[in-house]
Amino acid sequence: MRASKLAVGAIAMGLVAGAAQAQVSADVVKIGVMVDKSGVYSANGGSGGVVAVQMAVKDFGGKVLGKPVEVISADYQNKVDIALTRAREWIDRDNVDMIIESTDSAAAIALQKLGVQKKKVMIFAGSATTALTNSECSPYGIHYVYDTYALATGTGRAVMDSGGGSWFFITADYAFGSSLERDTTKVIEEKGGKVLGTVKHPLNASDFSSFLLQAQASKAKVVGFANAGKDTQNAIRQAAEFGLAKSGQKLATLLIFDTDLKGMGLPVAQGLLFTTGYYWDMNDETRAWSKRFYDIHKAMPTMIQAGMYSATMHYLKAVQAASTDDADKVMPKMKAADINDFFAKGGKIRADGRMVHDMYLAEAKKPAESKSEWDLLKIVKTIPGDQAYMPLASSACPLLKK
Repeated sequence: MRASKLAVGAIAMGLVAGAAQAQVSADVVKIGVMVDKSGVYSANGGSGGVVAVQMAVKDFGGKVLGKPVEVISADYQNKVDIALTRAREWIDRDNVDMIIESTDSAAAIALQKLGVQKKKVMIFAGSATTALTNSECSPYGIHYVYDTYALATGTGRAVMDSGGGSWFFITADYAFGSSLERDTTKVIEEKGGKVLGTVKHPLNASDFSSFLLQAQASKAKVVGFANAGKDTQNAIRQAAEFGLAKSGQKLATLLIFDTDLKGMGLPVAQGLLFTTGYYWDMNDETRAWSKRFYDIHKAMPTMIQAGMYSATMHYLKAVQAASTDDADKVMPKMKAADINDFFAKGGKIRADGRMVHDMYLAEAKKPAESKSEWDLLKIVKTIPGDQAYMPLASSACPLLKK
C-alpha cells in the first residue's frame, strides 16, 4: 500500500513538474503574419510570406511542447492604423504569441512599440529601416532579413567603386525611403562622392515622369531609386522610356527583388546592381527549399519569404528550448542560438535585435544569359555579415547602454 501511494505521489509530482516546465498560454502557440496581400509590396512578402510561415510550422511538426501551432494572417494594406488595430486584436483577443511582418517600416516601428507594451515577440522580415535596431530597438524585436545599412553598404559601395561619383535620389516618401537614402548618402560621402539632389514620391506612384525629368536635369552620374516593389518597377520602366541609361546615367536600384526583375522583364532590368540576402538558385539547399515553395506558391521565393520561414523555424525552436511561449524566456533562447539553415549560415541575433548574416551583391542577367523563367540574376560577390551591417559601436540602441 505504501509503495502504491509513493508511486501515485511520484506520478503527481511528475505531472506538476512537467506543467511547470512546459507552459503554453491558452494551450496554443499562435503566430500572426502581417502582410500586404494586395498592394505595392504584395509580391515581395504578401501571400507568399504566409505560405512560408505555414511551411515552417508544418515542417516543425505542427506542434511545440505538445501544443498546436496556429497561423493567422491579415492584409494591413500598408496602413499603420490598420496594422496596429489588427495586432492589438490578435494579442488581446486571439492570444497571439508572435507577430511577423513582411512590409513597410512605418508599420514596423509602430509594431515594435506595441511589442514592448504587450511583451510579445515581433519579427521584422521585410521592413528595412535601421531605426528598428537603433533608436526604436526593443528587447522583444528582431530585425531578420536585411536593412537599409546593408543595402547601402552593398549597392552604394559597388556603384561608387565603378565610377558613380555624383547621385540624384528618387525616394519613397516614408520611413523606409528616408532611411535608405540617408544610409546610402553616408556611403557616397565617405567615398568622396556628392548628392546633387533628391525628390520624394508618394507610395504606390504610377507616374514618375516629373521625378525622372529632375534626375535628368541634375546631370548626376547615378540616379538612385530608394523605393521598392511596384514603385521600383514603374520607376525603372519609365526611366528606360526616358532613355536615362542611354544618355549615360547609371541606374542604382537600392532594393529590388526577384519578383521585380520578373515583373519588369530582363530587357529592362538587365545590368541592374542590387543587394540581396538570399537567392533561390545559390546551391542545392536553396534550390530544394525553393522548389517546395514554388510547388505551393507558383513563384520562386524572395529573400523576405525565405527569411520568414527561417525566422519562424528559429522562433519555434526557441519556444521548445525555453519550455514556454513566454517572450521574456523565448527571446534569450533566440539570441543564444546560431541560425544555420538554407537561408543563413552562422547567423546570429545581436543584443540590439539585428540578425547578422551574409548579404550578396547581385546583378540582373541579360536576356541571353537566362536559361529559365526564374533564372534572373547572378551573385557578384558575398558581403560578410560583419561588414554588411552597422557595427554595434555605431548603434544608438538604448539596450546597449548598461
